[in-house]
Amino acid sequence: MLSVSEARERILDGVFPLPSEVVALTDACGRVSAAPVIARLSNPPADVSSMDGYAVRAADLSVQGARLTCIGSAPAGHPFAGAVGAGECVRIFTGAVVPSGADAILIQENAQAEGASVTTTTTLPPGTYIRRRGQDFVEGQEVIPTGRRLSARDIALAAAANHAWVRVTRRPRVAIAATGDELLLPGSGIGAGQIANSNTPMLAALLRAAGADPVMLPMLRDDMADLATLERMVDGVDMLVTAGGASVGSHDLVRCGLEQVGLKTDFWKIAMRPGRPLMYGHLGRLPFIGLPGNPVAAFVCSVVFILPALRRMAGLATPVVPPEHAILGADVPENDRRMDHLRAGLGHDADGRLVATPFAVQDSAMLHVLAQSGALILRAPHAPPAKAGEPCDIIRIDRVLE
Repeated sequence: MLSVSEARERILDGVFPLPSEVVALTDACGRVSAAPVIARLSNPPADVSSMDGYAVRAADLSVQGARLTCIGSAPAGHPFAGAVGAGECVRIFTGAVVPSGADAILIQENAQAEGASVTTTTTLPPGTYIRRRGQDFVEGQEVIPTGRRLSARDIALAAAANHAWVRVTRRPRVAIAATGDELLLPGSGIGAGQIANSNTPMLAALLRAAGADPVMLPMLRDDMADLATLERMVDGVDMLVTAGGASVGSHDLVRCGLEQVGLKTDFWKIAMRPGRPLMYGHLGRLPFIGLPGNPVAAFVCSVVFILPALRRMAGLATPVVPPEHAILGADVPENDRRMDHLRAGLGHDADGRLVATPFAVQDSAMLHVLAQSGALILRAPHAPPAKAGEPCDIIRIDRVLE
Protein backbone atom coordinates (compact mmCIF):
# COMPACT_ATOMS: atom_id res chain seq x y z
CA MET A 1 0.00 0.00 0.00
CA LEU A 2 1.15 3.53 -0.79
CA SER A 3 1.85 6.07 1.91
CA VAL A 4 -0.47 9.06 2.15
CA SER A 5 2.23 11.50 1.06
CA GLU A 6 3.25 9.43 -1.98
CA ALA A 7 -0.36 8.94 -3.06
CA ARG A 8 -1.03 12.66 -2.78
CA GLU A 9 2.06 13.53 -4.79
CA ARG A 10 1.00 11.14 -7.56
CA ILE A 11 -2.40 12.80 -7.72
CA LEU A 12 -0.87 16.29 -7.76
CA ASP A 13 1.54 15.27 -10.51
CA GLY A 14 -1.45 14.32 -12.67
CA VAL A 15 -3.42 17.58 -12.42
CA PHE A 16 -2.58 21.03 -13.76
CA PRO A 17 -3.83 24.62 -13.45
CA LEU A 18 -6.90 25.30 -15.56
CA PRO A 19 -7.23 28.10 -18.15
CA SER A 20 -8.13 31.60 -16.99
CA GLU A 21 -11.14 33.81 -17.60
CA VAL A 22 -12.08 37.41 -16.87
CA VAL A 23 -14.92 37.96 -14.39
CA ALA A 24 -16.61 40.96 -12.84
CA LEU A 25 -15.05 42.02 -9.57
CA THR A 26 -18.36 41.39 -7.82
CA ASP A 27 -18.14 37.71 -8.85
CA ALA A 28 -14.45 37.21 -8.01
CA CYS A 29 -14.55 36.50 -4.27
CA GLY A 30 -13.21 33.00 -3.62
CA ARG A 31 -11.65 32.74 -7.07
CA VAL A 32 -7.88 32.50 -7.64
CA SER A 33 -6.09 35.32 -9.42
CA ALA A 34 -4.56 34.20 -12.72
CA ALA A 35 -2.67 37.45 -13.36
CA PRO A 36 -1.31 40.17 -11.10
CA VAL A 37 -3.56 43.13 -10.36
CA ILE A 38 -1.67 46.35 -11.10
CA ALA A 39 -2.82 49.64 -9.58
CA ARG A 40 -4.21 52.03 -12.18
CA LEU A 41 -3.89 54.98 -9.79
CA SER A 42 -2.26 55.89 -6.51
CA ASN A 43 -4.17 55.58 -3.28
CA PRO A 44 -4.85 58.13 -2.08
CA PRO A 45 -4.47 59.93 -5.42
CA ALA A 46 -3.49 63.14 -3.64
CA ASP A 47 -2.64 64.31 -0.12
CA VAL A 48 -5.93 64.11 1.80
CA SER A 49 -7.18 64.91 5.26
CA SER A 50 -7.75 62.05 7.69
CA MET A 51 -9.94 64.18 9.97
CA ASP A 52 -12.58 66.92 9.94
CA GLY A 53 -11.08 70.29 10.78
CA TYR A 54 -9.02 73.03 9.13
CA ALA A 55 -6.19 72.82 6.62
CA VAL A 56 -3.43 75.07 8.00
CA ARG A 57 0.22 75.95 7.71
CA ALA A 58 1.97 74.37 10.69
CA ALA A 59 4.26 77.41 10.92
CA ASP A 60 1.24 79.59 11.75
CA LEU A 61 0.57 77.47 14.84
CA SER A 62 4.14 77.50 16.14
CA VAL A 63 3.06 79.73 19.00
CA GLN A 64 -0.01 79.18 21.16
CA GLY A 65 -2.98 81.45 20.67
CA ALA A 66 -2.90 81.59 16.86
CA ARG A 67 -5.73 83.38 15.05
CA LEU A 68 -6.41 82.38 11.44
CA THR A 69 -8.78 83.56 8.74
CA CYS A 70 -10.90 80.89 7.06
CA ILE A 71 -10.88 81.55 3.32
CA GLY A 72 -13.01 78.68 2.05
CA SER A 73 -14.17 75.10 2.37
CA ALA A 74 -12.97 71.74 0.99
CA PRO A 75 -15.57 68.95 1.26
CA ALA A 76 -14.59 65.48 0.03
CA GLY A 77 -14.87 65.41 -3.75
CA HIS A 78 -14.73 69.19 -4.07
CA PRO A 79 -11.13 70.41 -3.74
CA PHE A 80 -10.44 74.03 -2.76
CA ALA A 81 -9.18 75.82 -5.87
CA GLY A 82 -6.97 78.39 -4.17
CA ALA A 83 -3.92 78.26 -1.91
CA VAL A 84 -3.52 78.72 1.83
CA GLY A 85 -1.30 81.66 2.67
CA ALA A 86 0.21 82.98 5.90
CA GLY A 87 -2.44 83.38 8.61
CA GLU A 88 -5.10 81.57 6.57
CA CYS A 89 -6.91 78.24 6.79
CA VAL A 90 -9.54 76.24 4.88
CA ARG A 91 -12.41 74.27 6.44
CA ILE A 92 -11.77 70.65 5.43
CA PHE A 93 -13.49 67.28 5.83
CA THR A 94 -12.25 63.70 6.02
CA GLY A 95 -11.03 62.44 2.64
CA ALA A 96 -10.83 65.90 1.06
CA VAL A 97 -7.74 67.00 -0.88
CA VAL A 98 -5.38 69.14 1.19
CA PRO A 99 -5.22 72.61 -0.41
CA SER A 100 -1.99 73.96 -1.82
CA GLY A 101 0.07 75.74 0.85
CA ALA A 102 -1.37 73.76 3.79
CA ASP A 103 0.78 71.13 5.47
CA ALA A 104 -1.26 70.05 8.53
CA ILE A 105 -4.84 69.54 9.71
CA LEU A 106 -6.11 71.25 12.82
CA ILE A 107 -8.93 69.02 14.06
CA GLN A 108 -12.19 70.79 14.76
CA GLU A 109 -12.16 69.78 18.43
CA ASN A 110 -9.08 71.99 18.93
CA ALA A 111 -10.45 75.01 17.07
CA GLN A 112 -12.88 77.78 17.96
CA ALA A 113 -14.63 79.39 15.01
CA GLU A 114 -16.44 82.74 15.04
CA GLY A 115 -17.49 83.69 11.54
CA ALA A 116 -14.35 83.64 9.39
CA SER A 117 -12.04 83.78 12.42
CA VAL A 118 -10.52 80.53 13.76
CA THR A 119 -8.44 80.46 16.95
CA THR A 120 -6.54 77.66 18.65
CA THR A 121 -4.05 77.11 21.45
CA THR A 122 -2.72 73.93 19.75
CA THR A 123 0.62 73.65 17.96
CA LEU A 124 1.14 71.07 15.20
CA PRO A 125 4.11 69.53 13.41
CA PRO A 126 3.89 69.44 9.58
CA GLY A 127 2.04 66.38 8.25
CA THR A 128 -0.40 66.05 11.16
CA TYR A 129 -3.58 64.20 10.09
CA ILE A 130 -2.56 64.13 6.42
CA ARG A 131 -2.61 60.92 4.37
CA ARG A 132 0.09 61.36 1.79
CA ARG A 133 -0.43 60.60 -1.90
CA GLY A 134 0.35 56.91 -2.53
CA GLN A 135 0.51 56.12 1.19
CA ASP A 136 -1.44 52.90 0.52
CA PHE A 137 -0.11 52.08 -2.96
CA VAL A 138 1.15 53.90 -6.03
CA GLU A 139 0.13 53.73 -9.69
CA GLY A 140 1.82 50.80 -11.41
CA GLN A 141 2.35 48.83 -8.20
CA GLU A 142 1.38 45.15 -8.07
CA VAL A 143 -1.27 45.03 -5.36
CA ILE A 144 -2.46 41.42 -5.80
CA PRO A 145 -0.11 38.67 -7.02
CA THR A 146 -0.96 35.76 -9.27
CA GLY A 147 -2.17 32.69 -7.42
CA ARG A 148 -4.05 34.27 -4.52
CA ARG A 149 -7.50 33.13 -3.47
CA LEU A 150 -9.37 36.41 -3.48
CA SER A 151 -11.04 37.46 -0.24
CA ALA A 152 -13.43 40.32 0.37
CA ARG A 153 -10.37 42.35 1.39
CA ASP A 154 -8.73 41.66 -1.96
CA ILE A 155 -11.92 42.69 -3.75
CA ALA A 156 -11.80 46.03 -1.92
CA LEU A 157 -8.13 46.44 -2.84
CA ALA A 158 -8.74 45.71 -6.52
CA ALA A 159 -11.64 48.15 -6.58
CA ALA A 160 -9.52 50.86 -4.93
CA ALA A 161 -6.91 50.20 -7.63
CA ASN A 162 -9.66 51.01 -10.17
CA HIS A 163 -10.35 47.53 -11.52
CA ALA A 164 -13.90 46.43 -12.33
CA TRP A 165 -12.79 43.09 -13.84
CA VAL A 166 -10.09 40.60 -12.84
CA ARG A 167 -8.52 37.58 -14.50
CA VAL A 168 -9.01 34.38 -12.48
CA THR A 169 -8.53 30.67 -13.00
CA ARG A 170 -11.62 28.91 -14.28
CA ARG A 171 -13.52 26.95 -11.65
CA PRO A 172 -12.82 23.18 -11.81
CA ARG A 173 -15.89 21.21 -12.92
CA VAL A 174 -16.03 17.97 -10.95
CA ALA A 175 -18.44 15.16 -11.79
CA ILE A 176 -19.70 13.20 -8.76
CA ALA A 177 -21.27 9.75 -8.90
CA ALA A 178 -22.24 7.56 -5.95
CA THR A 179 -22.48 3.83 -6.49
CA GLY A 180 -24.38 1.09 -4.68
CA ASP A 181 -27.64 -0.84 -4.94
CA GLU A 182 -28.46 0.18 -1.35
CA LEU A 183 -28.54 3.92 -2.03
CA LEU A 184 -31.67 6.06 -2.21
CA LEU A 185 -32.13 9.80 -2.52
CA PRO A 186 -32.40 11.59 0.84
CA GLY A 187 -36.06 12.00 1.74
CA SER A 188 -37.10 8.73 0.11
CA GLY A 189 -38.94 5.94 1.85
CA ILE A 190 -36.14 3.71 3.15
CA GLY A 191 -36.72 -0.02 2.87
CA ALA A 192 -34.90 -3.01 4.27
CA GLY A 193 -31.19 -2.94 3.47
CA GLN A 194 -31.35 0.57 2.03
CA ILE A 195 -29.73 3.83 3.17
CA ALA A 196 -29.93 7.48 2.20
CA ASN A 197 -27.14 8.65 -0.07
CA SER A 198 -25.15 11.11 2.08
CA ASN A 199 -21.96 11.07 0.00
CA THR A 200 -23.21 12.96 -3.03
CA PRO A 201 -24.65 15.99 -1.17
CA MET A 202 -21.64 16.04 1.17
CA LEU A 203 -19.14 16.00 -1.69
CA ALA A 204 -21.09 18.59 -3.66
CA ALA A 205 -21.11 20.93 -0.66
CA LEU A 206 -17.42 20.38 0.05
CA LEU A 207 -16.36 20.91 -3.56
CA ARG A 208 -18.54 23.98 -3.96
CA ALA A 209 -17.01 25.49 -0.81
CA ALA A 210 -13.57 24.74 -2.28
CA GLY A 211 -14.36 26.80 -5.37
CA ALA A 212 -15.32 23.99 -7.74
CA ASP A 213 -18.53 23.50 -9.71
CA PRO A 214 -19.94 20.05 -8.84
CA VAL A 215 -21.70 18.18 -11.63
CA MET A 216 -24.19 15.74 -10.13
CA LEU A 217 -24.42 12.42 -11.97
CA PRO A 218 -27.13 9.80 -11.41
CA MET A 219 -26.58 7.19 -8.71
CA LEU A 220 -25.15 4.02 -10.25
CA ARG A 221 -26.08 0.44 -9.47
CA ASP A 222 -23.54 -2.29 -8.71
CA ASP A 223 -23.58 -3.34 -12.34
CA MET A 224 -20.73 -3.32 -14.88
CA ALA A 225 -22.94 -1.97 -17.65
CA ASP A 226 -24.23 0.82 -15.41
CA LEU A 227 -20.68 1.83 -14.46
CA ALA A 228 -19.56 1.85 -18.08
CA THR A 229 -22.07 4.62 -18.80
CA LEU A 230 -19.88 7.02 -16.80
CA GLU A 231 -17.65 7.46 -19.83
CA ARG A 232 -20.53 9.09 -21.72
CA MET A 233 -21.47 11.46 -18.88
CA VAL A 234 -18.21 13.27 -18.25
CA ASP A 235 -17.74 15.44 -21.34
CA GLY A 236 -16.63 18.92 -20.36
CA VAL A 237 -15.63 18.16 -16.78
CA ASP A 238 -12.14 18.41 -15.27
CA MET A 239 -12.27 15.55 -12.76
CA LEU A 240 -14.41 12.51 -12.06
CA VAL A 241 -15.07 11.45 -8.46
CA THR A 242 -16.98 8.33 -7.46
CA ALA A 243 -18.01 7.26 -3.96
CA GLY A 244 -18.38 3.58 -3.16
CA GLY A 245 -17.51 0.42 -5.04
CA ALA A 246 -13.79 0.85 -4.39
CA SER A 247 -13.19 -2.03 -1.99
CA VAL A 248 -12.51 -5.72 -2.68
CA GLY A 249 -16.01 -7.19 -2.43
CA SER A 250 -17.62 -9.01 -5.33
CA HIS A 251 -20.02 -6.08 -5.78
CA ASP A 252 -17.29 -3.39 -5.61
CA LEU A 253 -17.01 -3.00 -9.36
CA VAL A 254 -15.94 0.57 -10.05
CA ARG A 255 -12.35 -0.20 -11.02
CA CYS A 256 -13.24 -3.14 -13.24
CA GLY A 257 -16.17 -1.34 -14.81
CA LEU A 258 -14.17 1.77 -15.70
CA GLU A 259 -11.12 -0.17 -16.88
CA GLN A 260 -13.39 -1.74 -19.50
CA VAL A 261 -13.97 1.74 -20.97
CA GLY A 262 -10.38 2.94 -20.78
CA LEU A 263 -9.49 3.75 -17.17
CA LYS A 264 -5.74 3.60 -16.56
CA THR A 265 -5.37 2.88 -12.85
CA ASP A 266 -2.37 4.51 -11.18
CA PHE A 267 -2.90 3.09 -7.69
CA TRP A 268 -5.48 1.40 -5.51
CA LYS A 269 -5.24 1.12 -1.70
CA ILE A 270 -3.43 3.52 0.63
CA ALA A 271 -1.92 2.99 4.06
CA MET A 272 -4.37 5.28 5.82
CA ARG A 273 -7.36 5.07 8.14
CA PRO A 274 -10.09 5.80 7.32
CA GLY A 275 -9.91 5.46 3.56
CA ARG A 276 -7.67 2.57 2.53
CA PRO A 277 -9.64 1.57 -0.62
CA LEU A 278 -8.98 4.75 -2.60
CA MET A 279 -8.36 4.63 -6.36
CA TYR A 280 -6.63 7.07 -8.65
CA GLY A 281 -6.11 7.03 -12.39
CA HIS A 282 -7.10 8.68 -15.67
CA LEU A 283 -10.06 8.03 -17.92
CA GLY A 284 -8.52 9.35 -21.11
CA ARG A 285 -7.32 12.85 -20.15
CA LEU A 286 -9.67 12.98 -17.16
CA PRO A 287 -8.28 12.56 -13.61
CA PHE A 288 -10.32 10.03 -11.67
CA ILE A 289 -10.51 9.54 -7.90
CA GLY A 290 -12.55 6.67 -6.51
CA LEU A 291 -13.49 7.32 -2.89
CA PRO A 292 -14.54 4.73 -0.32
CA GLY A 293 -18.27 4.39 0.26
CA ASN A 294 -18.21 5.01 4.01
CA PRO A 295 -19.09 8.72 4.27
CA VAL A 296 -16.50 9.62 6.92
CA ALA A 297 -13.78 7.91 4.90
CA ALA A 298 -15.00 9.72 1.78
CA PHE A 299 -14.82 13.05 3.62
CA VAL A 300 -11.33 12.44 5.02
CA CYS A 301 -10.02 11.29 1.64
CA SER A 302 -11.54 14.37 0.03
CA VAL A 303 -9.73 16.62 2.51
CA VAL A 304 -6.42 14.80 2.09
CA PHE A 305 -6.46 14.23 -1.69
CA ILE A 306 -9.23 16.00 -3.61
CA LEU A 307 -8.92 19.47 -2.05
CA PRO A 308 -5.16 19.70 -2.75
CA ALA A 309 -5.83 18.61 -6.36
CA LEU A 310 -8.46 21.32 -6.72
CA ARG A 311 -6.06 23.90 -5.26
CA ARG A 312 -3.49 22.96 -7.89
CA MET A 313 -6.10 23.10 -10.66
CA ALA A 314 -7.10 26.55 -9.40
CA GLY A 315 -3.51 27.75 -9.70
CA LEU A 316 -2.64 28.06 -6.01
CA ALA A 317 1.10 27.86 -5.40
CA THR A 318 0.74 25.76 -2.24
CA PRO A 319 -1.76 22.97 -2.90
CA VAL A 320 -1.29 21.22 0.45
CA VAL A 321 -2.33 23.14 3.56
CA PRO A 322 0.36 22.35 6.18
CA PRO A 323 -0.70 20.71 9.44
CA GLU A 324 -1.03 22.79 12.58
CA HIS A 325 0.22 21.96 16.07
CA ALA A 326 -1.90 21.19 19.11
CA ILE A 327 -1.71 19.12 22.25
CA LEU A 328 -3.62 15.92 22.88
CA GLY A 329 -6.68 16.11 25.09
CA ALA A 330 -6.69 12.35 25.75
CA ASP A 331 -4.34 9.38 25.58
CA VAL A 332 -3.99 7.59 22.24
CA PRO A 333 -2.68 4.04 21.71
CA GLU A 334 0.19 3.00 19.50
CA ASN A 335 -0.55 2.97 15.80
CA ASP A 336 -0.22 0.19 13.24
CA ARG A 337 1.17 0.46 9.70
CA ARG A 338 -1.58 2.84 8.51
CA MET A 339 -1.60 6.60 9.01
CA ASP A 340 -4.50 7.54 11.25
CA HIS A 341 -6.77 10.56 10.87
CA LEU A 342 -8.57 10.69 14.21
CA ARG A 343 -11.69 12.83 14.42
CA ALA A 344 -11.29 15.25 17.31
CA GLY A 345 -12.96 18.12 19.09
CA LEU A 346 -11.01 21.36 19.49
CA GLY A 347 -10.68 23.60 22.52
CA HIS A 348 -8.10 25.51 24.56
CA ASP A 349 -6.51 24.84 27.92
CA ALA A 350 -5.96 27.37 30.72
CA ASP A 351 -2.75 28.53 29.03
CA GLY A 352 -4.52 29.21 25.75
CA ARG A 353 -2.98 26.23 23.97
CA LEU A 354 -5.00 24.49 21.26
CA VAL A 355 -6.22 21.09 22.50
CA ALA A 356 -7.38 18.29 20.18
CA THR A 357 -9.38 15.59 21.94
CA PRO A 358 -10.06 12.45 19.87
CA PHE A 359 -13.54 10.98 20.04
CA ALA A 360 -13.70 7.62 21.78
CA VAL A 361 -15.33 5.91 18.77
CA GLN A 362 -13.68 6.41 15.37
CA ASP A 363 -15.97 4.32 13.15
CA SER A 364 -15.82 5.53 9.52
CA ALA A 365 -19.60 5.56 9.13
CA MET A 366 -20.37 7.85 12.10
CA LEU A 367 -21.35 11.18 10.56
CA HIS A 368 -22.59 12.56 13.88
CA VAL A 369 -19.04 12.38 15.24
CA LEU A 370 -17.64 13.92 12.06
CA ALA A 371 -20.09 16.81 12.28
CA GLN A 372 -18.83 17.59 15.80
CA SER A 373 -15.17 17.34 14.83
CA GLY A 374 -13.01 20.43 14.48
CA ALA A 375 -9.86 18.62 13.44
CA LEU A 376 -8.23 15.42 12.26
CA ILE A 377 -5.36 14.28 14.49
CA LEU A 378 -2.56 12.86 12.35
CA ARG A 379 -0.92 9.72 13.68
CA ALA A 380 2.04 8.43 11.69
CA PRO A 381 2.37 4.72 10.89
CA HIS A 382 3.81 2.78 13.86
CA ALA A 383 3.59 5.85 16.12
CA PRO A 384 4.11 4.92 19.80
CA PRO A 385 1.43 5.57 22.44
CA ALA A 386 0.98 9.21 23.39
CA LYS A 387 -0.37 10.77 26.57
CA ALA A 388 -2.76 13.66 27.03
CA GLY A 389 -0.78 16.90 27.01
CA GLU A 390 1.78 15.69 24.45
CA PRO A 391 2.10 17.58 21.13
CA CYS A 392 0.33 16.39 18.00
CA ASP A 393 -0.19 17.49 14.40
CA ILE A 394 -3.70 18.25 13.21
CA ILE A 395 -5.62 19.25 10.11
CA ARG A 396 -8.06 22.03 11.07
CA ILE A 397 -11.27 21.12 9.26
CA ASP A 398 -12.45 24.74 9.34
CA ARG A 399 -9.29 25.87 7.52
CA VAL A 400 -8.87 23.33 4.73
CA LEU A 401 -10.97 25.49 2.42
CA GLU A 402 -8.86 28.65 2.81
